[in-house]
Amino acid sequence: MTDANATTRSRDLVRMANQIATHFSSFPLDEAVAETAAHIRKFWDPRMRAALFAHADAGGADLHAVAQGAIGVLRAPR
Repeated sequence: MTDANATTRSRDLVRMANQIATHFSSFPLDEAVAETAAHIRKFWDPRMRAALFAHADAGGADLHAVAQGAIGVLRAPR
């Protein structure tokens, strides 16, 4: 994958994660984070999650606070 493609993919994943987070943002924060994480776990394939984690590791630019929290939940041992 070229750098341009990786950047576009990262931007798309951030947009999608933020849409999910925004959907649940009217919930109490802990519930919004848990529901966002549950949605990503259920519907995103492992490559998508890995790319989102890589984006977060690189600073997480433009990630919604709820999406950032969800990444922490997804990374935690179950």
